Amino acid sequence: MSTLAPIQPDAATFRAAMACFPTGVALLTQGCGPDTSVMTLNSFTSVSLQPLLILVSVRSGGKLRDLVWRRRSFGVNILAADQRDLSVEFARSDRPTGEAAMARLGAVEGITGNAVIPSAVASIECKLHAEYPGGDHTLLLGRVVAIHSEDPDRAPLLYHRSRYASLV
Repeated sequence: MSTLAPIQPDAATFRAAMACFPTGVALLTQGCGPDTSVMTLNSFTSVSLQPLLILVSVRSGGKLRDLVWRRRSFGVNILAADQRDLSVEFARSDRPTGEAAMARLGAVEGITGNAVIPSAVASIECKLHAEYPGGDHTLLLGRVVAIHSEDPDRAPLLYHRSRYASLV
C-alpha cells in the first residue's frame, strides 16, 4: 500500500491548494455617499440560519476592518459573471472611494447606511455580530438584517485556480 507524501506547507503551497477550491466573488461595502469604502472579497460564507449569520475575512490592518469595527455594519454584494471589471477595479489599492465608488457601482444606500449594488446577483446587509482574530486576517461575523436581489437567476462571478471562471 502506498502513502501520499505530504508537501511541506508554506504560503505558496497553501495558496496553490486553496486555488483548487472555486469561490464566488463579492464586493464588501462600508459606508455610503462620501464615506463609501469598497473592496473585492472572495472569502465569504453562510454560517447560520438561526440567527441568520454570514462570515467574511478581511486583512487585520486594513481600512475596511477598522471601519466595520467602528460603524458596526457592512454589506456584501455578490457579483454576476458580467461584473468582472468591478471585481478587478475594487481589488486594486487605488480603487475608487466615496461618491466616485457610489457612481461606479450604481450603488444606493441600504437600511444599514452601507452601499448596496442593485445590479449585483444579491446584496446582504449586516450588523456586526462578532469578530475573531485569524492570523493576518480578521473574521467578521455579520447578522443579516436585509437581503436584496433583483435577478437571483443571473450567473455568479467565480474565481478558480487564480483566474475568473463561470458556471457551465
